[in-house]
Amino acid sequence: MTVMLELRDVCLTSSDSPRLNHVSLTFRAGETIALIGPSGAGKSTLLSIANGSLKPSSGTVLWQGTPVHQLPRRQRRRIGTLWQDLHLVEELSVAQNINCGALGRRSLLWALANLLVPLERDACMTCLKQAGLQQDLIDRSVTTLSGGQRQRVALARLFRQRPDLVLADEPLSNLDPALVQDLLNTLLRQTPTSAGDILASTTVVCLHRPDLIDRFDRVIALRDGHVVMDAPSASITTKDLDVLYRASSEGRRSAPKP
Repeated sequence: MTVMLELRDVCLTSSDSPRLNHVSLTFRAGETIALIGPSGAGKSTLLSIANGSLKPSSGTVLWQGTPVHQLPRRQRRRIGTLWQDLHLVEELSVAQNINCGALGRRSLLWALANLLVPLERDACMTCLKQAGLQQDLIDRSVTTLSGGQRQRVALARLFRQRPDLVLADEPLSNLDPALVQDLLNTLLRQTPTSAGDILASTTVVCLHRPDLIDRFDRVIALRDGHVVMDAPSASITTKDLDVLYRASSEGRRSAPKP
């Protein structure tokens, strides 16, 4: 399969300790990947390095052979991120936020015009529908929406972006069980956009729910900044998960107090 993104011996060190330690991973076209591990393992850091918003201390991140930090703006839009805090623009409407997903393909003049009045409403309506939101919300301020609706606006923005790779950082946290399954179905489904493309050929989801890994092709587990597991989801056992999370909690209990 085509290699989409490659991390080669990536390290990130902060003032107190390593956050990622010699991580080498390859994400290929068509994969759905669950990224798991205990709190503080480095999952969110890994996604931030993968999309180029955070530069590693050492190592290389390549998008189809090109360093991520050297990609032009129109190429960077091929990597889409669903942030844990969503990164919605509170001062804008639902349609204007959805249009933020198209900025990588549009001019600065178009972006400024969208701040005044939402553009290309038909495309926004299509993405809104695909994300499972009522179309009468299109002109609402995002500040008036529920948490679940805001999640879906961020997802609709991804549909508008039409990325080849989606990186989702804890998209299912703080949602009720029914909404978790519904949102995961939408996120993993290869959904046609208004342009006839699919949402993404590769999807990486950072999970706090290891019970959902059977929905994915592959599981990558981090602990203390290290990759400790990279295997097909069908091969991961309950014992594997118990060891992953128990080892981390035992390490915290045995760590010396400052």
